Amino acid sequence: MNRSGQDYLDALRDGRAVWIDGQPVDDITEHPAFRNTARSIARLYDMACEGEHREALTVRPEGSGEPVLRAFHAPRSHAELVARRRGFKTWSEASFGFLGRSPDYMAAGIAGFVSAPDVFAGAEFDGRANLDAYYRRMTQGSLYQSFTITNPQIDRTKSAAEQEEDDLFVRVVKELDGGIVVRGAKMIGTAAVFGDEIIVGTIEPLAPQDVEYALCFSVPVNTPGLKFISRTSYEASARSVFDNPLSSRFDENDALLVCDDVFVPWENVLTYRNVESTFGMWWLTPTYNNFVHQAATRFWTKLEFLTGLAILIARANNTYDLPPVRMQLGRLIGWLNIAKSMVLAAEAAHEEVPGSGGVVQINREIASAHRAMAGDLCPKVLAEIKMLAGGGLIQLPASGYDLTHPELGPLVAKYVRSPGHPAEQRIKLMKLAWDALGSEFASRHEQYERFYHGAPHVYLPGIVRDGNPDLLAAFTQSCLDGYQLDEEPFMERGTADGSA
Repeated sequence: MNRSGQDYLDALRDGRAVWIDGQPVDDITEHPAFRNTARSIARLYDMACEGEHREALTVRPEGSGEPVLRAFHAPRSHAELVARRRGFKTWSEASFGFLGRSPDYMAAGIAGFVSAPDVFAGAEFDGRANLDAYYRRMTQGSLYQSFTITNPQIDRTKSAAEQEEDDLFVRVVKELDGGIVVRGAKMIGTAAVFGDEIIVGTIEPLAPQDVEYALCFSVPVNTPGLKFISRTSYEASARSVFDNPLSSRFDENDALLVCDDVFVPWENVLTYRNVESTFGMWWLTPTYNNFVHQAATRFWTKLEFLTGLAILIARANNTYDLPPVRMQLGRLIGWLNIAKSMVLAAEAAHEEVPGSGGVVQINREIASAHRAMAGDLCPKVLAEIKMLAGGGLIQLPASGYDLTHPELGPLVAKYVRSPGHPAEQRIKLMKLAWDALGSEFASRHEQYERFYHGAPHVYLPGIVRDGNPDLLAAFTQSCLDGYQLDEEPFMERGTADGSA
């Protein structure tokens, strides 16, 4: 692993077509909407090169050769699953859990692809050789694979082929000797503008008639015809690290991807005109489970940060020793340990990937349960901490400059403080809390935690599909079958009216 943070930043200066506020972005490493987050990601690459973190973040493939990011490695034992999670944890702690789509996310997904390559062998197009070359390219270059795999929210009651307009979703419009030409759009490209390559596919089920939309490919982000339309940048709105300590550095952004007659070489195509393989590459390989492994570790890290924030707020408000506050903190710590325990349990109850030759993945049922738990739990955590903070989140100076003003500074120092917490310390804490709990950046993160695993109406029925409902029902049925109503009449055990 010899890719440094500077190497990564240099690679971003490639002429990629990123737009924000109606203007093109010449260089995202210098633009105020992206530059600090780009450097936060670069810091992750530097960590992988440093002695302190190298062992956690990298591994030598098959015990020899140049080290690669551990997230690209397909684990074959519980110990290797734990080692991969330690790498996830190391990087997630660097952003306090606020960079959800850091480079290890899709790297773990790619490791899932190569664990079950036969899924990519369609009847008319066999993507296995391309997959093998793709894996080598990504791992050897330590490349950051961003992705867009969701169709725009046009009309979810209709399949892709049934939409009233053409080219709403990415589809093939022309075949050439050297590749294909695609046109259409994808959402939500979280961190898409920061990637080296963008993988474009479809994680949603496709109808049999959607063969033109049944494809997956990966191309460099600066490929002609690719256009990224960014949402509002919270980093650009941040006044300073003092006033916005999280949004000023960890706004991974989200973008709409538009493909305007983009040429994709055949060697970059992974699936083509095959509904089953285009959908199955995410679900019939360990890929999605690998996503959950990274995401669950990051969620655990974020809850550690938020719980620590709650403790600091209680101490700053001098309420830490009050029994009701201790109860609230106990609830938060309990939720944190539920999230942590689910990660450890999913690793301990790992499963072998069928046909992989020994590759293992975290337990699928526990992974599905985590998806249900995290989206439901996050809003509750935020609500508890807001209750602990009270009005202190609202009554804050507009910026840190108020502290340095000769007239305002003494007033702020007198009135915005608490026992053991002078004004500057208290303001820094509450600014951090607001950025994590109540800012636009925080609202985006709450929505992200609710939906980055998909919509609840999709993944909750999936738990029934992937679990053992018949086994659970049989267990309960055995209880019902074990007694008869007339064996011990209820009326004889109680009073005449049946009460105990």
